[in-house]
Amino acid sequence: MANLIMFGILAAVIICSAVMCVFTTRIMRSATFMLFVLLGVAGLYFLLDYTYLGATQIAVYAGGVTMIFVFAIQLVSKRSLQGTIERIKLSRAVYGGLLSVVGFAVVALVLLKNQFMYVAMSVPDKELPIEGIGKALVGAGKYQYILPFEFISVFLLACIIGGLVIARKEEQE
Repeated sequence: MANLIMFGILAAVIICSAVMCVFTTRIMRSATFMLFVLLGVAGLYFLLDYTYLGATQIAVYAGGVTMIFVFAIQLVSKRSLQGTIERIKLSRAVYGGLLSVVGFAVVALVLLKNQFMYVAMSVPDKELPIEGIGKALVGAGKYQYILPFEFISVFLLACIIGGLVIARKEEQE
């Protein structure tokens, strides 16, 4: 019963923080709410007794959010950080909501058509050892993810370099 209550609390924190992250107009608040979302997900890992994944979630993603803070300070003008508010047009909000509903409908149709839910419920409950997850993440064989992992790391490095170039150009002008 305590696990269910804790799950409810973590789910509420994650959902509320995610909504606030999307709807706030200040970049620092948005990054802070995203940090709460990531910490809530780490809490779910700890609740499932996946301490390694929980610690990794905190270490990697909390560090990532710290980088977002640094880039927000470097890349955004001082007026934006001090609270200049951009108004959202109603037509853009309606368009975004409509796109969200269409996206949700597509995902729901794919899940129902392919019967992923029934397959997931038919799989017996057995714990996957963390060693298997680690080998899948850094293995080079079939259904292992070292190549996409390396592509993502190169892509993130390119994003960091691009952000620094943009920040440096603004300082020179």
